Amino acid sequence: MPHVSHPLLSIIIPTLNEAEHLPGLLADLRKQEDVALEIIVADGGSSDATRMVAEEYGALFVCAPRGRGAQMNAAVGRASGDWYLFLHADSRIDSSALLNSAVRAMISEPGSERVAGHFSLRFIRRDGRNALAYRFAEGKSSLNRANTTNGDQGLLLAKVFFGYLGGFDERLPFFEDQRIAEKIRVTGRWITLPGYLKTSARRFETEGFHRRYILMSMMMGLYSAGVEEFFVRAPGVYRVQQDTGRLLLTPFFCLIRRMMVHEWGVGGSLRTFYRLGRYIHQNSWQLFFFFDVWLHPLSGYSRSPLLRFFDRFVGPYTDFKIVHAGAGMICCIWYMGILAPFFRFAEHNSSARIDT
Repeated sequence: MPHVSHPLLSIIIPTLNEAEHLPGLLADLRKQEDVALEIIVADGGSSDATRMVAEEYGALFVCAPRGRGAQMNAAVGRASGDWYLFLHADSRIDSSALLNSAVRAMISEPGSERVAGHFSLRFIRRDGRNALAYRFAEGKSSLNRANTTNGDQGLLLAKVFFGYLGGFDERLPFFEDQRIAEKIRVTGRWITLPGYLKTSARRFETEGFHRRYILMSMMMGLYSAGVEEFFVRAPGVYRVQQDTGRLLLTPFFCLIRRMMVHEWGVGGSLRTFYRLGRYIHQNSWQLFFFFDVWLHPLSGYSRSPLLRFFDRFVGPYTDFKIVHAGAGMICCIWYMGILAPFFRFAEHNSSARIDT
C-alpha cells in the first residue's frame, strides 16, 4: 500500500493473535477506491504472525497494553488522519466504495464534528442454524438505539470529536465500545452509514449461540445496573477469541448467587433487580422488533409496524416504577429460578458424560 503523507482517514484495528483473519480485512482495505487511507494495527501482545501480516500489507504496527480500549487509544497517538475509523480484525468489506461513501455521508451531515457513524452488519456463518436470530441481530445493527451499537459495526468519527470524548475507557478490557457509544449518544448523535460490514460469527458458533446471547444479556444488564464488581470477579467473563470453547454459564450464575447472599443482602438484591427491571423496560422494544423481523419475509424488510406501535403506545405508557419492579422480579425468576438450575443440570450431566 503506497505511503500517504496526509491521509484523510485513519483505519485503526485492534488485534490479538489475528494472523488468520487480518489478511482478509487488509486486502479489502487495499481495494478501497477514491479515499486516502492510513492503516494502523494496534496490537495487544500477539504471539502469532500478526505483526508480519500487518507490515506485509504496509500497515503501521503499534504495540500497546492488552485491552481493546488501551490498544486503540495508543494507535490514535500515531494517527494523522482527519477522521478515524475503528474496525475489528475479523471484519470484511464487500464494496470497494464503502469507505468513500461513508466519509462523504459524514461530511454531508450537519454538525459533523459531533456525529459518529456505524455500519449495518452481515454475519459470516459456517452453517444455516439460528437464521432468524442472526437476522434479528443484523436488523438491530441498522438502528440507532441505546445498547445496540458496538465495535463490530465499526466506529467512524472526526478526530476533533474523538478528542472531545476523551478516547476509549480503559478500566475494563471490554465494553469500551458500549461506553463510548452511549457517551456519543449523550454528547452528539449517531448515524447509520451507507452499506454494510461483514463480521465473523465465530464466537457465537464456537461458544453456542444461545449461551453467548444469554451471557451478553447478563453482562449488559449488570453493566447498566452499575454492578461492575461482577466483571472484576467473573471467571473469564469475556475470553479472547483464541481461548473460546463451549461456553459454561453455571460459574456466572453461581457468582451472582454468592453476591446476592453474601454481599447485596435482601435490600441490595431488590435494588439491583429493580435497576435491571428499568433496563429491561428500556429495551423491551426488542421483543416487538423481533416479531417484525420474523414477519419481514411477508411484510417487507423495510417495514417495522410493531416497533412503531411500541414507540407510540407501549413504551411511553408503561414507564412506571411499578413496571420496572415487576420486570425486575420476572428477571430474577427467569435467570436465577429457571435458567440457573437448567444450566447447572445440563452442564453437570455434560461433564459427567465427558468424565466417563
